Amino acid sequence: MLGAMQCELDSGPIDVTDPSLGQYLVASMGSLGEEVLRVLFLDAAGRLVADEQMQWGGLAQVALHPRTIFRRAMEIGAAGVILVHNHPSGDATPSAGDVEVTDLLRRIGQSLEVAIIGHIVVSASGWQHVPAPADTAPAAAGMRLRDGSGFAGDAAAIEAAALANAQRTLRRRTLRRTLIGHDEYFGEPAWEMLIDLFIHDCEGKAVSTSSLCIASGAPPTTALRLLHRLCEAGIVVRRRDMHDGRLQLTELAPELRHKLVAYFAAAAFDEK
Repeated sequence: MLGAMQCELDSGPIDVTDPSLGQYLVASMGSLGEEVLRVLFLDAAGRLVADEQMQWGGLAQVALHPRTIFRRAMEIGAAGVILVHNHPSGDATPSAGDVEVTDLLRRIGQSLEVAIIGHIVVSASGWQHVPAPADTAPAAAGMRLRDGSGFAGDAAAIEAAALANAQRTLRRRTLRRTLIGHDEYFGEPAWEMLIDLFIHDCEGKAVSTSSLCIASGAPPTTALRLLHRLCEAGIVVRRRDMHDGRLQLTELAPELRHKLVAYFAAAAFDEK
């Protein structure tokens, strides 16, 4: 019977509201004794690309690691995902934490152009969809399903976590360069530039082209060539300082900035 349900799942676009999907998920994981996070990865047409169990937890909760989910989605070219997890207690009612986490993942997914199409909670007796935050009063929750605690999911806090993680990343790279050296083996000047721009942008500070090239750790001519390539790719933009026309400033393109917020915020959540 499960095989027939699986074949139906593979046969065409998946509708997250289709009762047959809920029945299949209940049959395949509703009676599990521990919580499992399962992800259905879909292409742009809604067809199944992969059906994978991503993470396991204890009886009461399963930890969520956004970076793992979105990295896998981008590896296989998925345009959207359906999240599924089970409640071994037998009650499929989504918790306030489930709602909060789903909303947070949706916002990260928007920045990475990977849609969170739905989130389904299953138990041995049935299934329920996690509602959008507007449909319920969200409670503070961290990156755990059910009753976890920790990071609250408002936009300002997400950006603050992203900034703190970017600063830690830069400090680790600077320490590595100081203690170990050998930039020819470990250097990533273009990435150093983007981290530096991101930190300054979050702090509301302008970055001159010359200081950015210095921050990259690469020779000046190499850094300038890299910066030119980044500009050509639309990743960064350069403009004249309105207060000093002789000074050229560099900043992240808005689209990349949103993606870096998602990237560093996801890394910060993984440490919770």
